[in-house]
Amino acid sequence: MAWMRSNLVRCTPEEPVSLKTADSFISTSFFIQNYVPTKQDILLARKATKGVIEHQIMIKGVPFMFIDVGGQRSQRQKWFQCFEGITSILFLASASEFDQVLMEDRKTNRLVESCNIFETIINNRSFASVSIILFLNKMDLLAEKVATVDLSHYFPEFKGDPRSMDDVKRFMCSLFDCRRRERSKPLFHHFTTAIDTENIKHVFQDVKDTILHDNLRSLMLQ
Repeated sequence: MAWMRSNLVRCTPEEPVSLKTADSFISTSFFIQNYVPTKQDILLARKATKGVIEHQIMIKGVPFMFIDVGGQRSQRQKWFQCFEGITSILFLASASEFDQVLMEDRKTNRLVESCNIFETIINNRSFASVSIILFLNKMDLLAEKVATVDLSHYFPEFKGDPRSMDDVKRFMCSLFDCRRRERSKPLFHHFTTAIDTENIKHVFQDVKDTILHDNLRSLMLQ
């Protein structure tokens, strides 16, 4: 079986728990023996990154090395040993977690924590020549949440329409953008839904072009 029943009901009272990604598993495969996950099932799976994981892929003859680092506070001391020689930083933040707190610190808002980490990275002198690309992820979950949760309750400085995705997305971009001190350096950003393969395909093409363009420019300046 794909799920144990105890996993379906265990939760903590302090925080609302979403079982959105569980719905597809439960409805189609809960009682199927010899279950083999589909590609969509794999995309819906969740596992926290721990340590440092390298992924090397070849795209149209161009090698890309991705270094995935865990975002939990206990994992951050491992980051900087991986940053030497990098050309780009892809910063992934969950846009839908604006009303949630950290597991490690029940007083700190998750989106605020992401902004604080982003500020540390984008203003680091070591990354002055590194392109930094912001991904605001989980747009599908954000759209559902915007329909019922008022963003201004958690971010009083938000003055837009709490039911407008455009207003919410614009505000979230500004939360990160205002943290960078070097205004002449562009900040590239994308709104993503990781389980939407077409969305990721188009976004990754844009990211690939940005990385290759920046690398070519750096070579020409040498």
